[in-house]
Amino acid sequence: MAARTAITRVQTIVILVILIIGVIAAAYIATLPSSNTTSSSSTSSSTSSVTSSSSSSPSSSLSSSVSSSSTSASSSSVSSSSSTTSSSSSVSTSQTTQTSSPTVSTLSIDSWIWPGVDLNLLWAPTGSNWPLWMAYTVNQPLVQVNITAQNQGNLQYLPGLAENWTVSSDGTAYTFNLRQGINFSDGNPFNSYQVWAEMYGYYYLLANDSNWLYGYPNLFNYSQVRFGPSTLALMNQSGVTNPNAQLLKIMENSSWPIYVTGPYSIVFKLENPFIWFPGTLTVYAGLIFDTQYVLDHGGFGTPTSYNPYFNQNPIPGTGPYVITQVSELSYVKFQQNPNYWGNSLTQQQIAEFPYLDPGHAKTVIVYYKQDDVTRYSDLQSNGAQIVTIQQPEWNLVTSNPSLAYYQLPQISDDVSILGLNTHMYPTNITAVRQAIVHAVNYSQIYAQADLGKPAPYVGPVAPIFSDLYDLGGYQPYQYNLTEAVQILQQAHINPSSFPPLEFRIVSGCFACSTIAQDVQGELSAINMTVNVVVQTPALFNSYLGAYTSELLNPSSIGNIAFPYDSVGWGPFAPTPVDNPISFVSNTSLFGNSAIYYNPTVQTCVDSMTSTSNISAIQAVCKPAQAQIYNDAPYIWIGQITLWGQAGGSLVWSKNVVSGFQVDGEWSGESIDPIFNTVTFASGYTG
Repeated sequence: MAARTAITRVQTIVILVILIIGVIAAAYIATLPSSNTTSSSSTSSSTSSVTSSSSSSPSSSLSSSVSSSSTSASSSSVSSSSSTTSSSSSVSTSQTTQTSSPTVSTLSIDSWIWPGVDLNLLWAPTGSNWPLWMAYTVNQPLVQVNITAQNQGNLQYLPGLAENWTVSSDGTAYTFNLRQGINFSDGNPFNSYQVWAEMYGYYYLLANDSNWLYGYPNLFNYSQVRFGPSTLALMNQSGVTNPNAQLLKIMENSSWPIYVTGPYSIVFKLENPFIWFPGTLTVYAGLIFDTQYVLDHGGFGTPTSYNPYFNQNPIPGTGPYVITQVSELSYVKFQQNPNYWGNSLTQQQIAEFPYLDPGHAKTVIVYYKQDDVTRYSDLQSNGAQIVTIQQPEWNLVTSNPSLAYYQLPQISDDVSILGLNTHMYPTNITAVRQAIVHAVNYSQIYAQADLGKPAPYVGPVAPIFSDLYDLGGYQPYQYNLTEAVQILQQAHINPSSFPPLEFRIVSGCFACSTIAQDVQGELSAINMTVNVVVQTPALFNSYLGAYTSELLNPSSIGNIAFPYDSVGWGPFAPTPVDNPISFVSNTSLFGNSAIYYNPTVQTCVDSMTSTSNISAIQAVCKPAQAQIYNDAPYIWIGQITLWGQAGGSLVWSKNVVSGFQVDGEWSGESIDPIFNTVTFASGYTG
């Protein structure tokens, strides 16, 4: 009897355990997303096809599966490996990131550059506020890239604050369905009205220019739009979180290119099909901020005077961190957001959407420290856990086995180029530019500037966009002094009669200085004198900007110049049209340091935002590629494989940091780690 009673109790306990497990499992399954696939466009080089549920719960609506297509560059996966030139480790951090990590009190990061226009997101469409330390950490995008796939050479677009999107049958209307139940860190709700107000605020600040979105041509038709001071006054009167009837009528006006169809649904109506459109919302203008906060603190400003209040008082976002302190040109302090909507994400969801990670440090401080030795000393003393080490001290990294550094995949869109001013003598002469691109020793530049393994390319489109890269199969420009001299002789040009060529660089960029000295020495071999002019970042960037403004004063840029204040260039957005628009288009808002324009080339650029027919784009872009190659408006130095943007890379101690993610725009948005993704080595307590 006693034995039977014991067995009965065991059976009872087992049954209870099974029942409990069943209840837990059922509850877990209920939180998983459904597998409804949205209608979207996809190409062989990018995709916006995603799987997500329509649940109103912001965390449970994340998809556990993503439908995507990959590029032909899928063989470019990056693995963690020992450097062949040093005892430190060169790694792709996405492969070292772990799904669980110790939580530490403080993470400190030393950056080598302070953001332009401080932390003011109103400048986002122009890229003037690079590097954006708030990207993903404070302000999250509507769409995000699949960083894990991208590090393997595949470009994919995934849901961000938009839980999914659909595309009309003609490819011109993108309807983004937004996550519900999310608030900005100041408590204001995130909804389609906020997004609408932000988009038209950008349009207004850029002087109602229909190409306001990074200069992309032919995207929107604003002919029916009347947005100005009176609309802004109505927004102030009504508020945008819950607009009154008069403002709501404007927001729902479908004759405007951006309009709402409900509190959590917003439509972007394009003039023509643009299959990479979701990629424009992964960055800069796609980073969502609390527009009501903007209105409550003086508004947007005017096209000639953006509201400077937000330089030091950043606009709240929906992300895992909030900014608590800004010390100009010194540091920015971030604290974890206790009300972050993603705090309940599962480890599986974080693994699939790493940019949504709530973070593993309660406090993050990003310091601005210009000196390489200081940053290295901070790393050695654990005063900072991740730092940028540039070219002068790079040997300290490569000789230290306790350190690891970040290296890009061979196929990316992080490139180094030099503009040859097509509107300043003598680089306005085609033969002179052709001679220059053959007088440059590319291998020597890579070696001396510490840009990583040489990865030559033919610009402007990056190799990751294989369908549109190097149409015509041209060979990257080769170092050949004999050919350079012959080009000049055949054009009856005597370079010894030239005035000195001005090569303008920014102070503090050691790799810029190294490259300038290399070019200076190499061009002397073909009797060209080069004067290197060093300028402060503020002065250097003040001369660069939109193609139209550069055209007014071309001599201010000099004969030779990087397109920005570093040796590297990452795109505004992960689309194949971004580099052509930035470098060779008259709609460029930034990056065209050659001040280059050609009608054949512009036809190609325009086609990229005017049709979904890849074959049609290739047909007009193939002659454009030939035109650019012959005109030689740029020295296409090559793809950067180290991350530092000024030579060198991000560096950390293996005993402290186990991994992190970087900017999915190949440093076009930020050069420092996306710090909410930083994970720490087991046993590290901070």
